Amino acid sequence: MAETHVLFVEDDDVIREATQLALERVGFTVTAVPDGLLGLEAFRADRPDIALLDVMVPGLDGVSLCRRIRDESTVPVIMLSARADAIDVVLGLEAGADDYVTKPFDGAVLVARIRAVLRRFGHAAGAGGAPDGPGGAEEETGGVLVFGDVEIDTEGMEVRREGAHVGLTPTEMRLLLEFSSAPGTVLSRDRLLERVWDYGWGGDTRVVDVHVQRLRTKIGQDRIETVRGFGYKLRA
Repeated sequence: MAETHVLFVEDDDVIREATQLALERVGFTVTAVPDGLLGLEAFRADRPDIALLDVMVPGLDGVSLCRRIRDESTVPVIMLSARADAIDVVLGLEAGADDYVTKPFDGAVLVARIRAVLRRFGHAAGAGGAPDGPGGAEEETGGVLVFGDVEIDTEGMEVRREGAHVGLTPTEMRLLLEFSSAPGTVLSRDRLLERVWDYGWGGDTRVVDVHVQRLRTKIGQDRIETVRGFGYKLRA
């Protein structure tokens, strides 16, 4: 099996070198660069399996780099930030990042988060990722679930709205599959963190909120309902 290739963009020499060694020690192949412009070049040249982007890097900041990557690819992206400020987190996630880690971080924790992201991307790509039954959805032949004007092909991992293809990242697809497995049922943020983000521990629910909002912009603002104090539900 080919080794997982990680693109790591970090301008702090000590952090970059120490983290690269820690990732290589557990079997990852790492391309580490000190600024965003070099990061974009490396991404296009190497097509890594996952990108770790520090928010504050020269040349092209991490959020802008994430947007550029997302314009070209659905490769998983984890943002790294020295601050846990809401603005940093939200900007990174709205740019298309799948998760974020605040610095300073423990190497083992970072490795666990990388592996969690890669596991769920494999799931969303079709590795046994179809939900268990249609719940309250109307189901067509071929594993297509229908919710109003939204069609979810659970075998081809494709979504259409009013017949037009909807481009979802693997994280957005897995989130939609989780909702579609229980339409009309309120799903808590903690459940979504566990089932979609593979968190066996408490996580930041802002990750859920931003991804739900991103999903709404693609499948319809009214399709996913907020239930205050409890979570979200898919309108059947």
